[in-house]
Amino acid sequence: MRWLAPRVGLIDHPGARKVHVIPTPLGGGVGIWCGVILPLAMVQLLVWLWQRQPPEWLPAELAKHLAGAAYRARELWGVVGAATVLAITGLFDDFRPLSWKLRLFLQFAVSTCVVVCGVRATVFASNPWVGGVVSVVWFVVLVNSFNFLDNMDGLSGGIALIVSSVFAVMMLTKPGDPHWFVGGFFLIVAGSLVGFLYHNWSPARIFMGDAGSYFLGFSIACMTILGTFYSATDASSHVALAPLCVMAVPLYDICSVVLIRICEGRSPFQPDKRHFSHRLVALGLTKVQAVLTVHLTTLTTGLLGLTLYAVRTWAAAFVILTCVGCVLLLIAILEAAPRTPDP
Repeated sequence: MRWLAPRVGLIDHPGARKVHVIPTPLGGGVGIWCGVILPLAMVQLLVWLWQRQPPEWLPAELAKHLAGAAYRARELWGVVGAATVLAITGLFDDFRPLSWKLRLFLQFAVSTCVVVCGVRATVFASNPWVGGVVSVVWFVVLVNSFNFLDNMDGLSGGIALIVSSVFAVMMLTKPGDPHWFVGGFFLIVAGSLVGFLYHNWSPARIFMGDAGSYFLGFSIACMTILGTFYSATDASSHVALAPLCVMAVPLYDICSVVLIRICEGRSPFQPDKRHFSHRLVALGLTKVQAVLTVHLTTLTTGLLGLTLYAVRTWAAAFVILTCVGCVLLLIAILEAAPRTPDP
């Protein structure tokens, strides 16, 4: 994509609201997409070939999951297909900016289709419409959250790598009932992002663009819904809050930025430099230091979310949630701090 993007006009030019100073190829999202789809397609082919007659050398621990992998294939490719539709929308926007109203409409439309097909949260409500509405909002918010975070080299990709890795550990170490399907998907996403970040770390040689942020945001949102749920047999209901802890920093960033823009009478999708990363740079940090600070705060809340699975009482969960709140308050204090005048 670094070679192809300039030849097809897929270039991000410098601007007043952008931090890069030289034209940089877009299209890293296509590379991320390929890094997810190709391994999934290869695994899917092997599952179909081995489902009825597993090879003798295949460990029994893996062979017993072949039937389940084949059963979940339709659900998997439904989610991937919906994420691909949004990635194509983002790719069109990378070539020629689309109206934010059109992009938001398509996000809600695709999210609604996925929810109607059964990918939804219950949120402890007997009425399925409640969980459906919450799920649609969750999908749209995460799509735009990763899109908003794509404002510095390695920022959005690094956060996606952190949350994917944390969610993978969360799913694969769940006591008594590991979620191999969701955990495996997160590991593939994490692997794809490692390859992308090699080219996207400062100074970036390629950007993911809207295609990448839309694909990542929607895929991660869907898999958190599929992998995080509560049933009457679970010991504690507080584990359902784990995704909110892992995504606390990205969610705070998009909510605070959108609120500021609306209060100022501007479009919530009008780019500016009000993000947490921009504020850190304004306080005197380098761009790399600002990105690492956001990464570390995300990792902190992510690890706190992971510990929710290790506690059994709401009292212990409250302590963890309070720690997450303290991290967000620290971010708010840093954002509110006045910028030191240049000497």
